[in-house]
Amino acid sequence: MATTVIDTIPAHLKPFVPSPTPATVTTEKSTIWGWLTTTDHKKIGTLYLFTALFFFLVGGLEAEIIRAQLGGPNRHLVSAETYNQIFTMHGTTMIFLAIMPLSAAFFNFIIPLQIGARDVAFPRLNAFSYWVYLFGGLFISIPILFGHGPNGGWFGYVPLTTRAYSAGINIDFWVIGLQILGISSLAAGFNFITTIINLRAPGMSLMRMPVFTWMAFVVQFMVILAFPVITIALFFLMMDRFFGTQFYEVAAGGDPLLWQHLFWIFGHPEVYILILPAFGLVSEVLPTFSKKPLFGYPVMVYSGILIGFLGFGVWAHHMFAVGMGPVADSVFGVTTMLIAIPTGVKIFNWIGTIAQGQFKATSASLFCVGMVALFTIGGISGVMHSSPPADLQQTDSYFIVAHFHYVMFGGSIMGLFGGIYYYFPKFFGRLLNEKLGKWHFWLTFIGMNLTFFPMHFSGMLGMPRRIYTYDAGQGWEVFNHISTIGAYLLAVATAIFIYNFFKSRVSGPAAGPNPWGAGTLEWTIPSPPPVYNFAVLPTVTSRYPLWEGKQADIEGARINQQSGKTAEQLGIVIPYSTIKPLLAAAFMIIMFSGLIVGHWLILVGAAATVLALYGWLTSPLEPEHH
Repeated sequence: MATTVIDTIPAHLKPFVPSPTPATVTTEKSTIWGWLTTTDHKKIGTLYLFTALFFFLVGGLEAEIIRAQLGGPNRHLVSAETYNQIFTMHGTTMIFLAIMPLSAAFFNFIIPLQIGARDVAFPRLNAFSYWVYLFGGLFISIPILFGHGPNGGWFGYVPLTTRAYSAGINIDFWVIGLQILGISSLAAGFNFITTIINLRAPGMSLMRMPVFTWMAFVVQFMVILAFPVITIALFFLMMDRFFGTQFYEVAAGGDPLLWQHLFWIFGHPEVYILILPAFGLVSEVLPTFSKKPLFGYPVMVYSGILIGFLGFGVWAHHMFAVGMGPVADSVFGVTTMLIAIPTGVKIFNWIGTIAQGQFKATSASLFCVGMVALFTIGGISGVMHSSPPADLQQTDSYFIVAHFHYVMFGGSIMGLFGGIYYYFPKFFGRLLNEKLGKWHFWLTFIGMNLTFFPMHFSGMLGMPRRIYTYDAGQGWEVFNHISTIGAYLLAVATAIFIYNFFKSRVSGPAAGPNPWGAGTLEWTIPSPPPVYNFAVLPTVTSRYPLWEGKQADIEGARINQQSGKTAEQLGIVIPYSTIKPLLAAAFMIIMFSGLIVGHWLILVGAAATVLALYGWLTSPLEPEHH
């Protein structure tokens, strides 16, 4: 079966892949109050999608300013201080406010549909997670508009970020903001772990779960294990800055390297937290457009688990230059080489899926193929850094910037774009324009390589990271000029995507339940899904129910796609909507803001947060049964 190509949709499935008609698009209108109080995982996923795309544009604008500043020698588009703020916020925005939340948009919307659930385990906690993310993102982003943005780098190395060297409030926003965002991530992590363990449909064994759900499952465990470590590091820094402790002060017995260890124990698993969801999306898209089940499914699952496990054992390869000694260098060099094995396994399995199938080039599949190619380049340059002597030459140079962006942009962003083109019909009931989508892909693919590949050369010629400007005659001018042209091309590509996204959202062709002829459960229900997801909870008998399922499963799909009834008519109880998660999140931000504004505000915010949580926890979740 591993090499079977799904040439055509089986006859008994044809009613479930109807020709798109306008009648399949819902006309239900949502009020602003409905969005503010929603606990529906699909609406929360949509909120994540729009908010993360907004922050992606903000991070992209910051990148364009950086590239304009570095496009030639001795440019002074912005001041050194402004550049430091933009540079710090670009990294922080893209990692914590764009890529992670884009993944969370798919977690929220898709996971319950893929496992045959009507909702997540904790709908209100889910809403709370979103509102904490939104308010935390605004808290950390708005200060740059007033010249007070974080300015110590997205990695926040001490002692630069201690009060002695960063006396203003710039770093305070970063230290507090990341702790706020960590609360959002932890809340989501516990919610999705519980959802995947407890709410799978009958017959949905772990080894029948779609690979995206599997990768999301691994990511949630990484989140709840990694984020407490960065929380500890940030707490120590916060105590040093606000209350005069000396965790990182050498003269008092502290250790600046403690920050690096804590940060990278979080920071390297974070790389896989960012990339594994994209791996999962690629593993959904490529089988659909190759018309065959994913090649090597069990190995793909086990390799994802192994990546999650080994990801916690490679952090100090970021620290080869600090003088840890030959034993530590050797250990972390070997573990860095080892983690390339499960990653390489995935690449070969994706290639096997395409090679043995009947590949169809759509916007979604092109982005996923592009992801495989570009991530491979980033992975190869990553393996180079497993050698401490090589790493000593490359560290803190633009070679590292090139490597990191081939992994994050070539990997995460390309995979997430593939996911957006693939799941847009399920989110909104309409198809994105394929012609514009392919323009978006090719301009992005070319622009990405133009932007980041020359950085390998400028880095090897000695151009350091985090540089504000540079003199002519060092051999960097041509490479920086090409990189800047590539960045402008990426801006054009992104503008095409935004136009396509919002135009198709309103007037794109209606999609129908399963426009791609896919095989997993989320395509057995209308697009966009009803509030209750499944009129009849499915019974799962295979990994691809729409390709390999029994007749009873097909009948269940028929009922789900043709139901058209409300939750009340079906007797399905929907959790109450409530404003209390939003209020709890807002009051918590006020409490944290007291560290900057005044300690009296901490007390006010804490009291209000406790009251909001009390109201939340004592109110009923669902209407009483009669």
